[in-house]
Amino acid sequence: MIRPHDLATFPLPLIRRAMPADIPAIVSIEKESFIDPWDHAVFLEALAYYPSTYFVAVCEGAVQGFVVGGLEDTGENIYGHLCNLGVNPRYRRKGIGKLLVNRVEHQFALELATGVQLEVRVSNTTAQRFYQRMGYRPVFGIDQYYANGEDALVMMKWFRF
Repeated sequence: MIRPHDLATFPLPLIRRAMPADIPAIVSIEKESFIDPWDHAVFLEALAYYPSTYFVAVCEGAVQGFVVGGLEDTGENIYGHLCNLGVNPRYRRKGIGKLLVNRVEHQFALELATGVQLEVRVSNTTAQRFYQRMGYRPVFGIDQYYANGEDALVMMKWFRF
């Protein structure tokens, strides 16, 4: 839930589907946010694969956040996969991440997903708390998931219809 004080100093951002022209801004946010950032080609490939579940947040006329989601069909269930989420450091703690996650979750539900999974670094307790507030729960760990050998925590959120 977005509380009024979450956006007190900023107008509500526009959340829209990402376009190829957004990729340079997305890459810039990614490089500021992560120690092993995705590169331009990976973001462009993700846009080609997942155009309906890839969104940006536009504030003051510029992309200030993004979420990359994908759908995975196991044959028994369809799951959303929150692949990547980033917000410009100058716009964090304003509710933009919540809006992006809510939007991609809504799209996953429209496409009949029964839940969402994501991976987060075990050291990134700030992100873990953010996702827990959004209804995600830790499920299991993956040893040496990241390029530097760090483990990942897999978190899931199940939709209740």
